[in-house]
Amino acid sequence: MSETKAPLEFYFDFSSPYGYLASERIDELAAKYGRKVKWRPVLLGAVFKATGAAPLTTVPLKGEYSKLDFARSARFMGIPYQPPSRFPLPTQVAARAYYWLHDRDCAMARAFAHAVYRALFVDDRDISDLDVVLDLAVDVGADRAALAEAVESPEIKERLKAEVAAAIDRGVFGSPYIVCDGEPFMGADRLPQLEARLAGQEF
Repeated sequence: MSETKAPLEFYFDFSSPYGYLASERIDELAAKYGRKVKWRPVLLGAVFKATGAAPLTTVPLKGEYSKLDFARSARFMGIPYQPPSRFPLPTQVAARAYYWLHDRDCAMARAFAHAVYRALFVDDRDISDLDVVLDLAVDVGADRAALAEAVESPEIKERLKAEVAAAIDRGVFGSPYIVCDGEPFMGADRLPQLEARLAGQEF
């Protein structure tokens, strides 16, 4: 009987361009080496409060470079990308919806996560809008009324707060932040290093 390998842990914010790029590759990469992936949406606003950081696009000098690099990295990886007209966006509603869906249907939650990312970074939709989030969830099979009620419930709000706090305690300081067998890899540009580690390379 083969040993079960630990899943990768994929921390991300739905408003993160680099998180989007990683989301388009992480499951396929993990499967290649017999791994699964736990997707864990977080809120970069809370993370930045803990680290003293700020959204890249708002940082002097770095801001303009980051916009160029988002698009260039997407082209390099062969992933569709259009700079959203509203950025960054609050992602609490989408993250709450993800966790509620995940507790009921993991595959549906994963499809929803992809839909949210593509809605923002391909179709320029406002994923901070409740109706947009609900539309995306319905498109992957969710019950609109039940989800609309759930995302405003104290229980799911506390769930998201707890997930974000646990991520920060874990050392998560940005998006994407991927943990493989206890070792963190930060950024979509670290996927080649992650693959080398999954392949058993020591460096």
